[in-house]
Parts: sequence; structure tokens; C-alpha cells
Amino acid sequence: MKTTRYFEEQVLRKRAYLRREWCERIVANPLKRSVQPDGRVRFWGPVPELGGRILRVVTLPDGETVHNAFPDRDFVVPEEEVTS
Repeated sequence: MKTTRYFEEQVLRKRAYLRREWCERIVANPLKRSVQPDGRVRFWGPVPELGGRILRVVTLPDGETVHNAFPDRDFVVPEEEVTS
């Protein structure tokens, strides 16, 4: 999995409980995916190891390089936006 320097030096330091494999799993099989106005891509998915909480993973526009990740307390999957 490719990551940015920001992810390695800031995100993992601030959120030491995060695991790279969770981010990789969510990017590969998200509940929802959307593109931000700046081109970065957001992916959401459940993490059983966090009690099923939803993790938001943000990648660079390539959709592969992880830039940020954090639990998303307000996430709700609208029925029409569920991806398979």
C-alpha cells in the first residue's frame, strides 16, 4: 500500500491504533466512495477490530495512495449510494 509522508508522520503518530491493513481493506472494498472537489477520494468501511466503527480513508486522486484515515462518527450509508 502506498502512503503519503503526511500519513506516515502525522496520522499514524496521532492515531497509533490505526492499522495499514484496515485502510487497505477499506480502499479495496468500501461501503461508499466519493471524490472530493480537490480530486482526493474518500472511502468508508467498517472495522470489526474497532467494534464495527466506520473508518474514513482519504487517498490522493490516484485512488491508491493513502493520505488520511480516521473514525467517522457521523457516517450514514444512504440506500441509493451503497456500492457492491
